Amino acid sequence: MDAKSPKDLHFYEPKNGHGLKHDPFNAIIAPRPIGWISSRDGKGHVNLAPYSFFNAFCYHPPIIGFSSTNWKDSAGNIQETGEFVWNLATMDLAKQMNATAAHVAPDVDEFKLAGLTAASCKLVNVPRVAESPVAFECKLTQIIQLQGKDGKKAQAWLTLGEVVAVHIDKAFIKDGVYQTGLAHPIVRAGRRGDYFEIKPENMFEMIRPD
Repeated sequence: MDAKSPKDLHFYEPKNGHGLKHDPFNAIIAPRPIGWISSRDGKGHVNLAPYSFFNAFCYHPPIIGFSSTNWKDSAGNIQETGEFVWNLATMDLAKQMNATAAHVAPDVDEFKLAGLTAASCKLVNVPRVAESPVAFECKLTQIIQLQGKDGKKAQAWLTLGEVVAVHIDKAFIKDGVYQTGLAHPIVRAGRRGDYFEIKPENMFEMIRPD
């Protein structure tokens, strides 16, 4: 096709519907890292759940965050105790991660449900997934209810936390550099259950111009 030829574009305004079989929004903003969040409520009940709206937002201090559609146990627990843990979801743990997405009562332990090991953390009173190669211990910084351009509140809450401690499996550190692809992390790719696996052979490097 001629590079100068106009593209045949599908255009829509989200407020009027997308006109497709599936909403393309979260498939376009993809792949997205998975916020596999463990938390504990004030009574000691542990929760483990994956969130597909997740990312890092700041270097100094290191801040990560996830957005919860509707007020869920994770947000409530974190508001109550001020702590949470992010666990890296990898290809080896895909089925277990998916199992923790089940809608269960607050007193159900998703670690046991998914056959995972709850390991103690150093600085927060929340367990990490022992089988995961990376975990971030976090302290709550903000919970923000999202809103539209008209100021109307959305049924979605962005939970942000400062990373206060990091656990990394040394098998994924080579010559002092963490090797992202070696862990084979999985990422969300839209629809109800589409994922990608990150592999070392798919990595390429581009140095930013000065």
